[in-house]
Amino acid sequence: MNSKLNKILCGAGLILAVVAISIRLAGCNNKEKAMEQRQAMFEDSLLTMIREHNIPMIQVKYTAPGDSVYCQVGVTPWSTEKPVAIDSTEFSYRETGKADYEKDAVFQAASLSKVVFAYTVLKMYDKGEIDIDRPLYEYTDIDRFVDKDMAKKLTARLILMHRSGIDDWAASPSSDAWPTAPINFTFPVDSIFGYSGEGYAFLQRAVEAIKGKDIQSIAKEYVFEPLDMPLSSYEWIPEFEGITTASVKRNGESQGVRQFPRQNVAYTLRTNAIDYTKFLKAIMNGTGLSAESHALMITPCSGLATQFPPKVRPIDEKKTIFWGLGIGIEENPHYGRVLWHWGDNGNTKALFIILPAQKKTLVYFANSGAGHEIANRVLNLFLGDKTPFDIEDWINQE
Repeated sequence: MNSKLNKILCGAGLILAVVAISIRLAGCNNKEKAMEQRQAMFEDSLLTMIREHNIPMIQVKYTAPGDSVYCQVGVTPWSTEKPVAIDSTEFSYRETGKADYEKDAVFQAASLSKVVFAYTVLKMYDKGEIDIDRPLYEYTDIDRFVDKDMAKKLTARLILMHRSGIDDWAASPSSDAWPTAPINFTFPVDSIFGYSGEGYAFLQRAVEAIKGKDIQSIAKEYVFEPLDMPLSSYEWIPEFEGITTASVKRNGESQGVRQFPRQNVAYTLRTNAIDYTKFLKAIMNGTGLSAESHALMITPCSGLATQFPPKVRPIDEKKTIFWGLGIGIEENPHYGRVLWHWGDNGNTKALFIILPAQKKTLVYFANSGAGHEIANRVLNLFLGDKTPFDIEDWINQE
């Protein structure tokens, strides 16, 4: 009797186990299906946006606690050298999921280059290799400056928060004339926020003089290798062959894959959303920086940041945009402090945000002059919130 009962109980247990496994598998299948549907929703929404704005391709990486989404969608071949009319011969290209460096595209980071440089300088500061309040003429020459007395007041701190007073550029930075072009001041040093790529390039020269090597070598040592960013570089590397996006005008005409004549911390970084997200997480968490340097980077110190000083636009009157050491800051009533930066190399755009309170990051790259016209739509799509950021108007308002 006991033997028969045991057999019955064992059989019942086996049935229950099979049922439990079936339920678990069904749950996993449902979860996978839901994730696939969510991924498709993001991709389809992005595809709609870029079609509406004649943007050939966009790459986005979003992270939040327990969540991560990566999308790369396009409507034209993303590394074409030939002119492309977006409205004809439509080409759909999608690669999603885990990183595949043979297929994931590389983009110009434009001014997102500056944030990597600022982080590098602050790491040097932590090591005692640079004093951010020491005049930079003590590290490198000031031969190109027209006003030498004014130039002697420049420090790394002032340049990183864009209070150098220097013109944005002395000449087009990719031109043959730029390396010897005279540098002028638009404003007195430390008198007003004035965005300056030329200032960052001057600080680059000081950093290279201190270290005795070029900025790519320094960034590789301080940022790219420690954070595992193999497809990030201020100069062209062999890994970029065949995966680098072309720059495309608003009318769909391809400008080809742009080549830069020299490394420049203000605009020549190439990277992708996968690599750059690792960097954003380092900023968010203070990885690699002392508590002091991290606070310096993410705390407003520039005074009100306006894009075309002394002009004050309607967006500037809201008084929500500032700068820390190398990074933009929006004081947002909904999200709190938002860390951000935009990149604009003409026919390629980039943008990132970090929400420290929510532990969220988002970065996107678009190889089109229209790439910033969809900023709030992209942010709202992934954040699941319709609250607008002032960032888009700050970037686009004239």
